[in-house]
Amino acid sequence: MANTSNSNWFHRFGGKFRQSLRWLTPGLGVKRWLLLVLFGTTLLGVGLAILILDVYRTTPETWWLPIISTASLRFLPRLLRAVIFGGLGVALIIVGIWGINRSLLAPFLKPGYKVVDALAGYRRRGRGPRIAVIGGGHGLSVLLRGLKAYSHNITAIVTVADDGGSSGRLRESFGILPPGDIRNCLAAMSNDEAMLAQLFQYRFPNGSSGLDGHSFGNLLISALTDITGSFEEAVAESGRVLSVSGRVLPSTLHNVQLVADVRLPHLISEVRVAGESQIPKSNGKVRRVWLEPNAPPAFPQAIRALLAADVIVIGPGSLYTSILPNLLVPDIADAIRSSRALKLYVCNVATQIGETDDYSCVDHLNAIEDHAGKGLFDIVLANNNWDAKLPKGIEWIKIDDNLNMYFAIYSADLVDHAMPWRHDGEELSRVIIDLLEERTGPLVEL
Repeated sequence: MANTSNSNWFHRFGGKFRQSLRWLTPGLGVKRWLLLVLFGTTLLGVGLAILILDVYRTTPETWWLPIISTASLRFLPRLLRAVIFGGLGVALIIVGIWGINRSLLAPFLKPGYKVVDALAGYRRRGRGPRIAVIGGGHGLSVLLRGLKAYSHNITAIVTVADDGGSSGRLRESFGILPPGDIRNCLAAMSNDEAMLAQLFQYRFPNGSSGLDGHSFGNLLISALTDITGSFEEAVAESGRVLSVSGRVLPSTLHNVQLVADVRLPHLISEVRVAGESQIPKSNGKVRRVWLEPNAPPAFPQAIRALLAADVIVIGPGSLYTSILPNLLVPDIADAIRSSRALKLYVCNVATQIGETDDYSCVDHLNAIEDHAGKGLFDIVLANNNWDAKLPKGIEWIKIDDNLNMYFAIYSADLVDHAMPWRHDGEELSRVIIDLLEERTGPLVEL
């Protein structure tokens, strides 16, 4: 029984010791400060030792001098005494620093997380790849939730053509850019998607007087726009409120409207549909989309993010109402072509009713090239798991047999098995990072 107890004690001690050694892992930024504390403590100890030695040599014989002599271990060799006192000093310093860190960081640390784990993860993500993601809607939010585990250097570039729901009403009432897609991305990139992120996404129910259907985040961004006088500054301030490490940028600051030519089933000619929210409701086949005013200038920060990125991800998201409105900003498409980043297109896993009915993967690619030109991406990511049952009216987007003759294809099981018409954000992010590592080598890990 005693042997078992001793074994458990040594096991626990060994675990604590190994955990303590993690503080010395390269890249944490801790060792330099620990050495500075040790150096300062050494100087303090030298000064105290000189004082005690002076008192010891000049004080007449008293009753307490033998006590000091014994406490200083004078009966041992000097080298051994130095090792003993030095080791105790280092141990006490480490324990003291560890205790201070726990006390200071306790209010900001998630339950069950160790300080060293949180610090190591923060440092690793801070050195993560520069990722630029282009799109909008729920698809982009799902991807961002997965990518934020790998990097803090994420820039989401989103469309500002939304004119439906809360965003459309605020756009019409106050003349601001629609905040809906930006709000979704900020909530997805938040380092703590607990109460604040839920509050940001809260939508007032019907019967709430003038607040019917508005989301709290949209109202906050609108209020900050009025306070700061700048939509982009309002988005940045919202990101700070939500503890967002990356950035969310509009593709353009111009008040643009998305317009489409749609061929309806019962008509030979095409009809013109104005408004992003109206296009899926037309129940026709989209032939062409464009922005009005045409060729708006891009937001300069979005251009800089694309040119500096290590990887650019286009999609997932609604083809005509989330992805193409960004690529129809000419400077955005030109910056993607000019960037030396790895460029990936993430094809949707399922069709969207009223927008991409009966579309295959190559139909998506052809639509993008017809509107924004060729040479936008290096690799197409496509799902190859088509086993789950989809809701009525939605079909799998499958990989065409001859697709690899025109594009570099990477296929994998990318579906969220709880909602198979959507991507699994964690799996999709892992594939993206793996493809980036194949090109650049392993990312820095702590």
